[in-house]
Amino acid sequence: MVQAVDVTSFITASEASTEAFKTATLLKTLTVNALIMGEVGVGKKTLASFILPDASIVDASNFDELLVTLESSREIIITNIETSPNLKRLVDSINENNIRVIATSKQSFTNEFIEDIFSVKFDIPPLKERAEDVSILVKQFTKEASKLFGGSEDFNITNFKADLSNNAKSLKRQVMVNYLLQDIKDNELMEIMQNYLFEKMGSNSDYRNYLYLYEVPLIKAGLSKFKSQLQLADKLGLNRNTLRKKISDNKEYLQGE
Repeated sequence: MVQAVDVTSFITASEASTEAFKTATLLKTLTVNALIMGEVGVGKKTLASFILPDASIVDASNFDELLVTLESSREIIITNIETSPNLKRLVDSINENNIRVIATSKQSFTNEFIEDIFSVKFDIPPLKERAEDVSILVKQFTKEASKLFGGSEDFNITNFKADLSNNAKSLKRQVMVNYLLQDIKDNELMEIMQNYLFEKMGSNSDYRNYLYLYEVPLIKAGLSKFKSQLQLADKLGLNRNTLRKKISDNKEYLQGE
């Protein structure tokens, strides 16, 4: 059984993240340059900071700041290195100043100027391939939410479908929002809707345009709870054709329901 270990916020419950962390641990003891690749929110910057805890962190797109930092540092973490406007000049500066670099990129990429400076390259897989990490992260983010909002660490995950579109970034936002809303009162929910609609309204068909904000969650909740359109239509006091029409009208938001 794989043990869950939370090290500098990098979760290592899955085999893939454990291997990535082992590589990072080895790099702490070496003086080689390394490139960490992966999608947004998989933990690249966290591992880079684990390897070089005292290093400055500079995004490659901030080219002038990056060149200045290279002239005054012995170690540096360069994020999103693939966005550098001048990779040749960047590599030349790294070599001239004899800087140790841990870099990150959002995708695997090949470039003639960087091939020689990175002795080690490794990927961090997306969370959709690391199911064990997702459950641990949900618990971690729930704990953070309870401290932030002053509640308990209870979080109802019965109908929770993890949003992994941006890995840990989207998952954390989702947990925070769901935690905050799980005990929301009617008047608080209506105030949120009021503020949202105040900014959006202005056309001659706003009632029709924003009716989906009520109908979609009602239909989703009903289908999840009652398991069939027939039962849902009965509970809502609608005939089946009317419900089917509403589902068809909102099919963009009801994919997979």
